[in-house]
Amino acid sequence: MEQINKTYTITPGKNLFDLKLNEIWYHRDLFALFIKRDITVTYKQTVLGPLWFVIQPLLTTLMFLLVFGRIAGIPTDGVPPVLFYLGGITIWNYFSECLRLTSDTFVKNSGLFGKIYFPRIITPLSVVSSNLIKFGIQFVLFLCVFFYYYFNSAQIHPNITLFCLPLYIIILAIMALGFGLIISAMTTKYRDLTFLIQFGIQLWMYITPVIYPISQIPMKYRWVVMANPVSSIVESFKYGFTGAGNFYLSSIIYSGLFSIVLFFISLAIFNRTERTFMDTV
Repeated sequence: MEQINKTYTITPGKNLFDLKLNEIWYHRDLFALFIKRDITVTYKQTVLGPLWFVIQPLLTTLMFLLVFGRIAGIPTDGVPPVLFYLGGITIWNYFSECLRLTSDTFVKNSGLFGKIYFPRIITPLSVVSSNLIKFGIQFVLFLCVFFYYYFNSAQIHPNITLFCLPLYIIILAIMALGFGLIISAMTTKYRDLTFLIQFGIQLWMYITPVIYPISQIPMKYRWVVMANPVSSIVESFKYGFTGAGNFYLSSIIYSGLFSIVLFFISLAIFNRTERTFMDTV
């Protein structure tokens, strides 16, 4: 019987905007494996395990309640402070974790990338997907606190805009992926960015209405906060569940368009870096 030997030559793609959807689908089992890895490795060999998904936002909420609520006395537009802070933390954590974990894709996976071929975009996509599970757990915690205050006659007024939550998550996921891909490409040459990213994310939180309502920002400086594309998402999320704050459709459209343009720019940079990154990492 004649034996047929096939040789496959893998060459870099010429289209910088190619998402390689057909290859991602072909490697869907690997994609699912990466998602499982991202979830299990996070708190592997810890005593409390996945409970940290709940403990972390609770501890952060208590810290914000003490520092910004009691000591600084920052008002929360009539919303119970615990609900206000937990709402901001829940939606912000999804964005910040996606950004942080995708920002070192090339460096963290250089050993794996050098041994086997698969579409590299799978690794940051798996991070964004696995963080949906973490977000889901923290969102359930938020709902428990929300229903507690709602059924105890707190001054909260949920409205129909809360059903826009899937849209908010999609925008944040694309935006975090876009920034993460750009930073990941840059860290192949400039490792210092790895140390700066966590500090940068912390600073970013303070120009996002996570711990304060936009109504407390002086009008002449408010445009700075609203120029931040994450601000409208966080503010709209709180508005949908509490009725406090603002919901501007134009701001949501701005954030959506910003994330789409950013993603295509980052995809071109990522694909370009993918061709030569093994020579530099």
